Amino acid sequence: MKVGVIAGNGQFPLLFSRAAKEKGYGVYAAAIKNEASPDLEGLCEQIEWFHLGQVKKLIRFFRSHGVTEVVLVGGIKKTNIFKDIRPDTKAVAFLARMRHTHDDTLLSAFSRLLETEGLQVRSSTFLVPEILADGGLWTRKKPSTAQIKDIRTGWDIAKEIGRLDVGQCIVMGGGSVLAVEAIDGTDATIRRGGSLGTGDAVLIKVSKPTQDMRFDVPAVGLQTLQTMKDAGVTGLVLEAGHAVVFDRDAMVAYANDNGMTILVVDGSPARCSVLS
Repeated sequence: MKVGVIAGNGQFPLLFSRAAKEKGYGVYAAAIKNEASPDLEGLCEQIEWFHLGQVKKLIRFFRSHGVTEVVLVGGIKKTNIFKDIRPDTKAVAFLARMRHTHDDTLLSAFSRLLETEGLQVRSSTFLVPEILADGGLWTRKKPSTAQIKDIRTGWDIAKEIGRLDVGQCIVMGGGSVLAVEAIDGTDATIRRGGSLGTGDAVLIKVSKPTQDMRFDVPAVGLQTLQTMKDAGVTGLVLEAGHAVVFDRDAMVAYANDNGMTILVVDGSPARCSVLS
């Protein structure tokens, strides 16, 4: 069994590749330069490094090793899309057909392109379903009364910015939207929102209404909580089954030690007993 990994930054490519290797898969990694970790090399049968935009080279790499199934894992710094890209002729033709380059549109179109070339795009969690968040209150501390109001208000707003393909998260505080995720990413959104809050702000990170669960699934880890703590954002709200969680035990321990709350909503806030 073989699986191709198109690897961006963060720990997800490492976690996925390690799990794939343990389950008997040969891992063939197309690693994005200036994004993917060099530690991938110890987990792969073969690895090759690519610049963004080298689509023909990427397809040839997988074909040459008989790979027919691939996953897209890890992030890409959105600012790099504008300054660290070397599009080949196939990439230029692909981009010329795009009406806009919002995340969902771009990734969905790229997946269709890969599939026309004989590469099936699998869900990024198909070998690691256990990292999807399950519903419930994960921490000893419950959301405060003010945070509950912000969660109820902010959930629909976060879903709407997702519908518009703007971003996946917002920071709420005092009944107002303090920050909306844009091209700068989640950590920058946390810092912007926290700087405007009073120490009781909430990060709400949800999937888009039309989220393709094969890729770009909302993801958080211990670093997310550490950034929140530094910024004065003390509540984290996720969507059950629609968020990838790294370092769960460490996250919960850190949150409990620092008086933070982590709530994973299953369905909608209206059905969440913690918020009733």
